[in-house]
Amino acid sequence: MNELVGILSEWNLWWSTGRVAPELTGKKREYTRDLIALIEPREVKILTGVRRGGKSTLFYQIIEWLLIEKGITPRQILLVNFEDEALAHFSLDEIFNAYQSHLSPEGQVYLFLDEVQEKDRWEKWVRKKYDLKQAINFFATSSSARLLSQEYATLLTGRNVTSTIYPLGFREILQFSGIRVNDTDLVPQDMRNRISGLLFEYLKDGGFPELIVHRQSMRRRLLNQYFQDIIYKDIVNRYGCHPGRIKDLAGYLMTNVSSLTSFRSLRGTFGFGLNTIGEYLSYLENAFLIYQLYFFDHSMKKQLVNPRKVYAIDNGLRNAVAFRFSQDMGRLMENAVFLELKRHDREIYYWKDKRGKEVDFLVRKGMKIESAIQVCANPEDDKTKKRELSALNAAMHEFDLKEGIVITLDVRHELKDQGRKITFVPLWEWLLQQDM
Repeated sequence: MNELVGILSEWNLWWSTGRVAPELTGKKREYTRDLIALIEPREVKILTGVRRGGKSTLFYQIIEWLLIEKGITPRQILLVNFEDEALAHFSLDEIFNAYQSHLSPEGQVYLFLDEVQEKDRWEKWVRKKYDLKQAINFFATSSSARLLSQEYATLLTGRNVTSTIYPLGFREILQFSGIRVNDTDLVPQDMRNRISGLLFEYLKDGGFPELIVHRQSMRRRLLNQYFQDIIYKDIVNRYGCHPGRIKDLAGYLMTNVSSLTSFRSLRGTFGFGLNTIGEYLSYLENAFLIYQLYFFDHSMKKQLVNPRKVYAIDNGLRNAVAFRFSQDMGRLMENAVFLELKRHDREIYYWKDKRGKEVDFLVRKGMKIESAIQVCANPEDDKTKKRELSALNAAMHEFDLKEGIVITLDVRHELKDQGRKITFVPLWEWLLQQDM
């Protein structure tokens, strides 16, 4: 008992200090505000997302808010980090009973379970406490999408509110640099120049929160370590797959973000069986390392049998492990656009007509396609411009759209083409407009 209490005390220093250490709370994000708004409801608050994406920091920010703003007594708050090997051989009952016996908390307990996928049967324990209406407000994080979408589904359905946490978006990058933009049309030139520099940095280094405070020379090393941790802790240790094979596949896919791929083409490249490829792709996706984008068709079967496009969770992570021979600006821009659409919960697909004209993204709302988007770093090249506009026009005609968007590196203008409006917008403007 004393051993367990000692371990818990190291993670819960507010029991003795009354505060969360400043180095743990980081900078506030919009997720912080959203999570605070969810504190009162009984439902289990679950944060999913890629490892090192900021989930644990959000926990510390919420705990600090409870202590300072809400006046909660420190002993009413318990954080359990299941990646601490010293806690591995203790059950949740043993942990919680030791906490209650030692601190005797009065009133509601705020229980934070960090990286909960490491503890078997956690969901059954939480459901029992929840259904018995014990005075516990549950919070949990996990770096496994599979754990939080399949394995607990029947046990916690209707008892949870789940949020996906992404690395920093571009607006957050600007805010962390002291730049706030309320209207992209009113940005002075000197600020545009600074924003442009931060955009290139964002496309190169990505948005993992911890990288913001580190020197450029340290960022690649950190990103490589993140990749290793995701591969080994979230995939190899969990599924028992071959580490060399899964790393090779991940590196290949992240090198070729935005490219069409299929199980058969990957089998030809790696020599894996189709079942193995399907399993490995699901492992990478469940660890939030990659996403698969499907072809749009009203037939689900056609969506599944067509090649898919793969995108990475973060450009910096992609750049750290990809086999690159150029700056890949077009790929990086397209990956950034994909992530922004995902961050805002858009339902997205790619599309190609029978003549091979391809549109990067279709955005669907309900039963209707509401937007068609092309990403093109340099649309001023005549051949490129003709190809992009031809495909965009084909999609606009197919889905009866009056407007289309071409996201560029720095070109801004509008044109009328075949009776429809096409807007060329710089990437930085489009990224910021999504949050307005």
